[in-house]
Parts: sequence; C-alpha cells; structure tokens
Amino acid sequence: QVQLVESGGGLVQAGGSLRLSCAASGRTFSSYTMAWFRQAPGKEREFVSAISWGYGNAYYTDTVKGRFTISRDNAKNTVYLQMNSLKPEDTAVYFCAAQSNPPYYSDYTQPTLYHYWGLGTQVTVSS
Repeated sequence: QVQLVESGGGLVQAGGSLRLSCAASGRTFSSYTMAWFRQAPGKEREFVSAISWGYGNAYYTDTVKGRFTISRDNAKNTVYLQMNSLKPEDTAVYFCAAQSNPPYYSDYTQPTLYHYWGLGTQVTVSS
C-alpha cells in the first residue's frame, strides 16, 4: 500500500512559479512510475507529466513542455513538479499518482494506469 501526499499548491500571479511535492510512503518508491495529473472545474482529469522508474525518463503534455519540470528524489520518496511561467489556464487541482513497475510500453498519460492517488493540491493562477 502506498500513500501519496501532495503539497506546494497555492495562489500565484501569471508568470510566477510554484513547486509541487508529492511524498510517498513505502520502501520501494524507486520502483514506481510517478505522475502528475490535473483537473480544472468542469473538466476531465488530464495528464501533466510522468517520470518513469528505473532510468527516470520524463514525459510531458505539450501544453507544459518547456515550463514544467518533473523530478524525483528516491532517497526522500518524493516527486516534484517545478512549474514556471504559469498561466491562468494552469489553474486546477493537481494530483500525484503512482504505479509499481508498469511495463515499458505503458501509456503513462492514461489515469487508468495508476493504482495510487493523492488527494490533490489546488493551484490557482491569477491574470
């Protein structure tokens, strides 16, 4: 069983930055692929970014490429999402997700891949 706790959300002006953190319980964090999803009011949950277990390959949705950076610290059981140049359309609840050892051919953008989810942290970007 893995528990995920997100933190770091808040209110920021457009163009500003935030760093989200997701702390995971458990002793096998390094074997989990970790991801960030977000959900805006009235919209479906959408993929933001993922970082694979093993080599730590990073994946991003096109709308955040060049602005967001995902990273992980296996010693601290934590995954981060550095968000720069924030835009009002980035406003959403951001969720951390985890899946143990998904096959290399997995579609990391699909929320159904992930078994564990955090409760989310609100990010609000004002214009």
